[in-house]
Amino acid sequence: MKRIPPVLFYILSWTWGLPMTLCGAAVLGFLRLRGVPLRRFGLCRYAEIGRFWGGLELGMFFLKDTASGVHVCLHESGHAIQNILLGPFMPLIVSIPSAIRYWYREIRRRRGKLLRGRYEDIWFEAHATALGYRFFQPEISEPIRTLPRK
Repeated sequence: MKRIPPVLFYILSWTWGLPMTLCGAAVLGFLRLRGVPLRRFGLCRYAEIGRFWGGLELGMFFLKDTASGVHVCLHESGHAIQNILLGPFMPLIVSIPSAIRYWYREIRRRRGKLLRGRYEDIWFEAHATALGYRFFQPEISEPIRTLPRK
């Protein structure tokens, strides 16, 4: 297990990984104004909305459904590590291909077609899960806390 220094994570998120982090700050800021509680997982902040759809990474922030468990938190936190590694290239290399792949699989599922392989069979999804477990797995022993509303 490795640990990333929080200061380094936040500096890289707000500089090299700024495009995705700004999107996440805007989305979670809007949700917070709407009364959605924000939670913390590791070095990331997230909100839970909807059911049975998974998660969406936005820099050091992410969204997840209310039905999914800690695996999704670890996976989305892994995408946050990818964001500080790839920086402004994150949308082109991971985020957009991931969204296209998710919707392709979702449309096939809704049409009753067989989905081949696991969601994490593509490199960037498997890499995100591996990074999440490598850097944030100790967080699963801590309770997931709701941040107080200001």
